[in-house]
Amino acid sequence: MLRCCRVIASQLAMLRPHKGNRDASRFCTAGFELPEWFRNPKKDGDSFDEDDHDEFVLPIKSNPVEERSHGGGSKPLSIRPEAASHEDAEFEADFDEASRILTSCFASPEAIVIAMDCCPVRVSDRMVDKILRRFGSDWVAAFGFFMWAGAQEGYRHSADSYNSMVDILGKFKQFDLMWGLISQMDEIGGLVSLATMTKVMRRLAGASRWTDAIDAFNKMDQFGVVKDTTAMNVLLDTLCKERSVKRARGAFQELRGSVPPDESSFNTLVHGWCKARMMNEARDMMKEMEEHGFKPSVITYTSLIEAYCMEKDFQTVYAILNEMRSKGCPPNVITYTIVMHALGKAGRTQEALDIFDKVRSDGCAPDASFYNSLIYILGRAGRLEDANSVVDKMRMTGVRPTVATFNTLISAACDHSQAENALKMLVKMEEQSCKPDIKTYTPLLKLCCKRQWIKVLRFLICHMFRKDITPDFSTYTLLVTWLCRNGKPAQSCLFLEEMVLKGFAPKKETFDLVAEKLDKANLHSGKKKIQLLTLQAAAVKHNGSPCLGKDSAAGRHYDELSNVFGHDEP
Repeated sequence: MLRCCRVIASQLAMLRPHKGNRDASRFCTAGFELPEWFRNPKKDGDSFDEDDHDEFVLPIKSNPVEERSHGGGSKPLSIRPEAASHEDAEFEADFDEASRILTSCFASPEAIVIAMDCCPVRVSDRMVDKILRRFGSDWVAAFGFFMWAGAQEGYRHSADSYNSMVDILGKFKQFDLMWGLISQMDEIGGLVSLATMTKVMRRLAGASRWTDAIDAFNKMDQFGVVKDTTAMNVLLDTLCKERSVKRARGAFQELRGSVPPDESSFNTLVHGWCKARMMNEARDMMKEMEEHGFKPSVITYTSLIEAYCMEKDFQTVYAILNEMRSKGCPPNVITYTIVMHALGKAGRTQEALDIFDKVRSDGCAPDASFYNSLIYILGRAGRLEDANSVVDKMRMTGVRPTVATFNTLISAACDHSQAENALKMLVKMEEQSCKPDIKTYTPLLKLCCKRQWIKVLRFLICHMFRKDITPDFSTYTLLVTWLCRNGKPAQSCLFLEEMVLKGFAPKKETFDLVAEKLDKANLHSGKKKIQLLTLQAAAVKHNGSPCLGKDSAAGRHYDELSNVFGHDEP
């Protein structure tokens, strides 16, 4: 993503005449702090739509000394974190150097190992953890660094590092490599745990390999992991969350003779049936639960309520709430949050707000999730001032705003064209030491694409990178499609290329959209690049890597197109 951002900056610099050094000096000195136009927008009019809105030069090197010299006012939003000590400064320098190498395009993890051998980076658990978090959406970079780090003298991977790498490989369906890593963990001894096998089962089930997920559970004891009730519940939960409640039910029937179920086992299956909208089966499971001596709890009933809320069947929802009270199982704040949120989404705003009074009368203490839902409802109704006042109410009651609180406020502001307020929320998050996540940036990125604010878009992308937030499939697709639809097909093509090189396989309609817009803009060389990327995406689907075999038909076709287009193999 950072590579793509740099390419956009360099392209725009070549395409537009430079108007002087004012902007360059402003953005290249103070550690990439939030620009003045961002922190102090004009009171009237749109301060991001000036003639020079694309004249944004990315800093080549930041100056931490100048960054720390800024005094007074609110803390500027900065890409580069301040180094608290000489040791931290050395760590950040090593981290940046490793990141610089890893952001290049490599054909394989082995190629990264060779490149890293020339890098004087000091390896530590902290370094490995941060690299794996930053490159969690680029398995080649993550695994290459992991292999290199594990071979360094005086360093040994921790169980947590192995688990993180197992999860990344599973995420990209590199299951042979994943199992190889687990075998390595087993050979070392004592590293494979239930946490490891949980990641394995979840990734297998997420790839619709439900039988393999069950097999992984069955052979856990080979790695020294006990197949107890907790482990069985993980399997049931995994299968239910991945749309396979019937397989979960089958596994439960097979295992309960040797693994005793508990209340959580039945609640998981009730939730699975509810998620599949098979309400009769959910009720039957509740009866079976009682037959085993477990009384349905607030968790059980809340699963039912959530299912009927999804169907907007609020008459049944209210009936279940009454049933809960009659059976001495009063709703809790989670139950009320689900009901209130569903009412708000259904446009029944006042009815949803009435739930707030009901919560207080029932003696439930609202938590962050409840307040976040209330903010969402008010924001959806266009009552942004009221939504912001809820944050003040949270603080008064001792509930600290979470990242979801800010995400909801940002999304609401973007939906109601309050762009400057949405962007300024990032400043507040930084001031309150609240780390953003990918959902923080999604509405902001969409907004920038829609309004063609390339300057702001590049800033946000670099800010994401510095916060160790890696774009996922949905984020890349958003950038590609929204830039394309809003008159920026060349920039869209750059993100599409980066998406493929990171191991994602875009949908056919995404390629078709970009090709169509490039054609309309008479960017014919870009259309040839789309053909190349289509072949590389096919390779991603086939073997999990954008590299094409030289002996394959696709590889030969790639070479032919490359000769015409003048494109180097990644």
